[in-house]
Amino acid sequence: MLKVLATTWPLLLGVMLLMVGNGMQSSLLGIRGSIEGFGTFQLSIVMSSYFAGFLAGSRIAPRMIRRVGHVRVFAALGSLISAVLVCYPVLPDWTAWALMRVLIGFCFAGVYVTAESWLNNTATNETRGQALSAYMIVQMIGIISSQALLNVAEPTSFTLFVIPSVLVSLAFMPLLLAATPAPVFEDTTPLSFGRLIRISPLGVAGMLLTGGIFAAMFGMASVWGAMSGLSVQNISIFIAAMYVGGLILQYPIGYASDRMDRRHLIFGLAAAGALVMLPPALLDLPFLALIAVAMLLGGITNPLYSLLIAHTNDFLRKEEMAAASSGLLFMNGLGAIAGPLVTGWIMGQVGPGGFFLFIGMLFGVLAVYAAWRMTQRSAPSVADTGAFASLSPSASSLAVGAIVAEKGLDIEAATTRRK
Repeated sequence: MLKVLATTWPLLLGVMLLMVGNGMQSSLLGIRGSIEGFGTFQLSIVMSSYFAGFLAGSRIAPRMIRRVGHVRVFAALGSLISAVLVCYPVLPDWTAWALMRVLIGFCFAGVYVTAESWLNNTATNETRGQALSAYMIVQMIGIISSQALLNVAEPTSFTLFVIPSVLVSLAFMPLLLAATPAPVFEDTTPLSFGRLIRISPLGVAGMLLTGGIFAAMFGMASVWGAMSGLSVQNISIFIAAMYVGGLILQYPIGYASDRMDRRHLIFGLAAAGALVMLPPALLDLPFLALIAVAMLLGGITNPLYSLLIAHTNDFLRKEEMAAASSGLLFMNGLGAIAGPLVTGWIMGQVGPGGFFLFIGMLFGVLAVYAAWRMTQRSAPSVADTGAFASLSPSASSLAVGAIVAEKGLDIEAATTRRK
């Protein structure tokens, strides 16, 4: 791991600063939007717009990179992100914010694709898994750290918008000044959705549902906190707790997934998520109890995302894995666009508890569907399945494709040894 850090630290440092800036602006908008008098559904449109832009960017950015190169795309998108971040307080209108969020999402998608291709090119076959794991950990640390910065100034001030803009600008210095040559970008033709659904109905449906869950968490938690009357400090602690939970439970759940039928684990996590969401949806819990709920929510959702990808890969040939990741992430993106919109509408109807109610409903649907799928076909032998790979829902198709392709090589090697 030390060897990996020695060669990739400029990239990892840049990614961490990007995630600090991204995580900070997302939480800040929910708080500041409430102060500006935006309605809950208006804020849900603002939050959903990021995921619409991200989905579009993940499709268009590879073509931009092939046309003009990594460095130019990286610099152009980074400059646009930095500029848009300081425009929010200048244009306190929810429609303007929604349009800017589309731009921000588009740009971050392109930046992630560029950074991940650089990382993938820097690593060797022996170190790629460690490098991508370090990348995912750095992403989580960046988002957790970003919540602390929400407390350095009042949300009504200009300062909190300047800080993420500066951090994003600084993020590009270690990336653009690194001696690592820009990689040759290789795109992957995705599997058709029809074939992907036939291969793994649970994987496709699960990615759609977890997209809605993650987007509701990432986009609407600050809106819920402001609507509930929480202080900025408590909102930042609540959001950070979700990512701390994801960081802590990712590996124990991954360990279990490599030793049992993954559908049982998917069902168990989804059912647990539905049950955990019931108390905060129906009762006015004390803040410490809400922190525990946040940690469990993040601890279930983040591993569940990786688990669904691993489950889908169990039914794919090695050469299909990277291609299938594109289709899975597209379904996840569709769910992410709808997540904040539906959450905002439900919160407008029933109050702050609608935040937990919607997430609990999605968990419940996933649990029921996973239970039904277990009756439709037998599970593959544990010896014939791939290893669990820790993945972040904010990763692009390039990182997901790279890591699942590597796991595919591990499967092939294991199969050869057994023979």
